[in-house]
Amino acid sequence: MVLRYYYDLMSQPCRAIYIFLKINKIPFEPKPIALRKGEHRSDEYKKVNPFGLVPVLDDDGFILTESVAILKYLAEKYNTPENWYPRADIQAQARIDEYMNWQHWNTRLKSAKLFQSLLFRRMNNKSEDSDTVDLLRAEVEKTVNYLEQVWLKDRPFLCGKEISFADILGVCELIQLSAVYEEKLYEKSPVVKSWMERVKDSLQPQFDEAHKIIYGVRKMYANMKEQSAKL
Repeated sequence: MVLRYYYDLMSQPCRAIYIFLKINKIPFEPKPIALRKGEHRSDEYKKVNPFGLVPVLDDDGFILTESVAILKYLAEKYNTPENWYPRADIQAQARIDEYMNWQHWNTRLKSAKLFQSLLFRRMNNKSEDSDTVDLLRAEVEKTVNYLEQVWLKDRPFLCGKEISFADILGVCELIQLSAVYEEKLYEKSPVVKSWMERVKDSLQPQFDEAHKIIYGVRKMYANMKEQSAKL
């Protein structure tokens, strides 16, 4: 039986699953898909995922196309440590589910919209739409406040005393903001900044391995800003 993982590490959920696979030593066949080249739109790939999106997990013909479903499946099948997604404690499991549902319209949506707005405009040599960016920054700040005041209130990780799926997903979303020099939005919260460092430290060296592309985008973004300033 072969476990195949289709991914692009520019994608936040793809990075989260990649880290989880690596840190739990789950063997898999890597199947990188270059979104920037449009490989996800090919007829061949759409035979794997008709939606034309990443990530995808193919477990010997059993295919999953949603990141949260993939993480849960891996935890169950490979009996990973309970901290990731507790099977014996239904309330602890429900708390992680609660965050994973909440994050789609909050940490994920707000971080991605700001990241994409800044990066794509820079790549297309368009000036920053300051009104739109200010609104997006305000939405990220609101999310960071919720992380501090609700999810991280009186606990070191989002859903309890130990790292879980929630933390990998959360950090992978926020860290992309550093690629467009917006890390101040989460670093201004000592609570959120400390949590991010705690999670990153817990996931090394797999975290840095998965985020090489994001660190590279940061350098590219700085170069683009420098070139724009010369025009």
